[in-house]
Amino acid sequence: MKLIIASNNAHKIYEIKQILSGEFDGIYSLAEAGVDHETVEDGSTFAENALKKAREIAAITGCASLADDSGLCVNSLGGAPGIFSARYAGGGVEHSTDSENNAFLLKNLEGIADRSAYFICTMALVYPDGREIVAEGYMHGSIIDSPRGAQGFGYDPLFLPVGESRTVAELSDSEKNAISHRGNALKDLLSKIK
Repeated sequence: MKLIIASNNAHKIYEIKQILSGEFDGIYSLAEAGVDHETVEDGSTFAENALKKAREIAAITGCASLADDSGLCVNSLGGAPGIFSARYAGGGVEHSTDSENNAFLLKNLEGIADRSAYFICTMALVYPDGREIVAEGYMHGSIIDSPRGAQGFGYDPLFLPVGESRTVAELSDSEKNAISHRGNALKDLLSKIK
């Protein structure tokens, strides 16, 4: 069975393909599948957004579709940026660059001692016959004062996982996949598929 990843985010696609390779006959991004579609992410939770994306792509392609919605939640900021992680510096409306979002996060954390945070990833797998599987994964840690590392994307240069002296952006792909929220969500998904 073919799997269409409901995303064109090269970083996410690479991570998902690494972890799910061997589970499907082929894994394709939207671009690789020839699908030009953007889901309006208007859900109030990560799960609502992931399910909406997966359902739309499964309906369009007739193939199994996997979508994720993920983000960073900072405890002292009431869980922000949360579902607006990609649009944080843009007021929750406009997509912002990683550097803009990181700078905005650091500005909002000025003078705040509690830097505890977690990444969450909700995965939704929708089959053409209507079956749906939802899985979640987390990575707990804290936000450091300035970016470190050149790997990864998003808030990775600012995020120090629990028990680590390196940021996520300083970890190798295999090290990141072993502990990341996306890796943990995919492991949860695999256990539910099997």
